[in-house]
Amino acid sequence: MKNATRFREAFFYHFYTLPLCMDIKQLAIDKTWTLFLDRDGVINLHYPNDYVKKWSEFYFLEGVMDALKNLSTVFKRVIVVTNQQGVGKKLMTQEDLQTIHDGMLKEVRKYGGRIHAIYAATDLIENDTHKLRKPNIGMALKAKKDFVEIDFSKSIMVGDTGSDMRFGKNAGMFTVFVGDDSKIKEEEKQLVDFYFDSLNEFANSLTHHS
Repeated sequence: MKNATRFREAFFYHFYTLPLCMDIKQLAIDKTWTLFLDRDGVINLHYPNDYVKKWSEFYFLEGVMDALKNLSTVFKRVIVVTNQQGVGKKLMTQEDLQTIHDGMLKEVRKYGGRIHAIYAATDLIENDTHKLRKPNIGMALKAKKDFVEIDFSKSIMVGDTGSDMRFGKNAGMFTVFVGDDSKIKEEEKQLVDFYFDSLNEFANSLTHHS
């Protein structure tokens, strides 16, 4: 889907109905808003049926650096929430994951962007007793505990899976799906508020004047 900014009419957890084809700028996003981002497939290259297990396997998607730099000027906080079951499967260690995230943060800062926090759910699905893994909202609640000013009704979740969209809706956020919308199941489409081809297209929609 190219240059899509469709808005799906539905009753959301925000307790009102927004009009069909609403422009995302009508949300009046300002520095009181928080941006939540998935990692793999949104910020960096996603390996189907595999994990980014070391820094040398981590590749930023095209336009992401510009996107993060621009989004850092729009939102008060930019927070990454990522499922990383590869740690639980012992395909990588917590130290490996931390090295990847340290490298990601360093490169983003170098380019002028900002990520304020990263939350990772590393347990196996069957061991996720704290309900951190998306679509559960444990990582959102941890962010709220660390940054008490976060208002989920003034937050956006950007992801590339139905699980990301459900996470956003479960927490009461607006949702943005990026990438190939054929990846999302028919029954999950009602969870999507806005569609964009990429994180960069989403950022441009907020920062470029029409």
